[in-house]
Amino acid sequence: MTDVEQGAAVGRGAAGGEVSVSPAVVDGTTVDGAGASLAAAGPAVPAAAQDRAAQVAGAAHGVAWRVPRLWRFLLVLAREVVRPVARLRVTGDVPAQLRAGPVVFAVNHIGPFDPVAMSAACRVARLAPRLMATGGLFRAPVVGSMMRAAGHIRINRRQADVGNAVDVVADALAVGSHVLGYPEGRITLDPGMWPERGKTGMARVALRTGVPVVPVAQWGAHEVAAWGGFGPTVRTLGRSLLRRPVVRVHFGAPVDLSDLDPEVPGSAQRATDRIIDAITAELVKLRVDEPRLPRYVDPVRPLSTQRRHRPAR
Repeated sequence: MTDVEQGAAVGRGAAGGEVSVSPAVVDGTTVDGAGASLAAAGPAVPAAAQDRAAQVAGAAHGVAWRVPRLWRFLLVLAREVVRPVARLRVTGDVPAQLRAGPVVFAVNHIGPFDPVAMSAACRVARLAPRLMATGGLFRAPVVGSMMRAAGHIRINRRQADVGNAVDVVADALAVGSHVLGYPEGRITLDPGMWPERGKTGMARVALRTGVPVVPVAQWGAHEVAAWGGFGPTVRTLGRSLLRRPVVRVHFGAPVDLSDLDPEVPGSAQRATDRIIDAITAELVKLRVDEPRLPRYVDPVRPLSTQRRHRPAR
C-alpha cells in the first residue's frame, strides 16, 4: 500500500489509491468500500455544498496544504500498533470528489484508544486528515512537538480563546485540508456508549465554509484500552494481545446541511444534531448485536446521562 498523498492539492485529484465497493482484505484488514475503487459511485454530495467548498478552496489563492512526512509515517505506525491488539475492519466509501477537496470527518468518541484506531483506519482508507485535538496534548513533552509537526489543530477547551477554534479550522479547510474531530467534545459518558449531545463548533465551521461533513462511526476501540490511567490501560492492552477484539470503522454519506442558514439563530445547534444523528445511524449498523448496552463494560469509566442525545424523529 502506498503512502498517503490525499487532498494536498486543491482542484486536482488526491492521490491515495483506489476504493472498491466489494469487500477486500488489505494487509490482514477487512476493507469494504473505503480504500477500494474511486470509479465506484459514492454518496452524493449536495451541489450547493460542493460549490461553497470550491469557493473555500479557491480562497487559498493556490496555496495547498501538503501532508507532512511525519504524519504519513505516524499513520503507518498506528496501523502497526493496532495490528497485534485488534482486528481492524474499515467499511464505507470516501468518493473522489470528497478526497479532492476540503472535508470534515465527524467521529464518535468512545475511549482513549480512539485516536490510534482512527489513525490506523485512515491509513487503510488512504486518508490523512488533520486531527482536532485538545490543547493538553500540544503542551505535552515530545507529543506536543510531534502534533505540531504533523500539522494537527489545537483546540483549547475551557480557555478564553476557544472561540478562535472555528477560525483556525476554517483556515485549515481553506488550504484544502481534510480535518477529523469529535463533535461530542469528550469521550462519551452515556451508559450505552451512544453519542452524546454535540458541541456546535464543528457545525459552525461547516455552515460557515460549506465544506461537506462525513459522519464516521467506530466501535470496539473501547475494548482495547480502558479508561482510568496506567494500570487499567496496561491490563486491558495485555488482554487485547490475547483476544484481539474487532474494531470497526465506517465512513458514511455526507450530512446534508444545505438548507441551514448560518445567520439564522439555532442553525448551528440544528446542524450539530443532524451530525450526531448521522453518526448514531451509522453506529447502529456496527453494533447490531449490542443494540442497548455494550457487551464489554469498562468498570472504571464514569457514567452520566446529563448530555444524552435524543435523535430527531
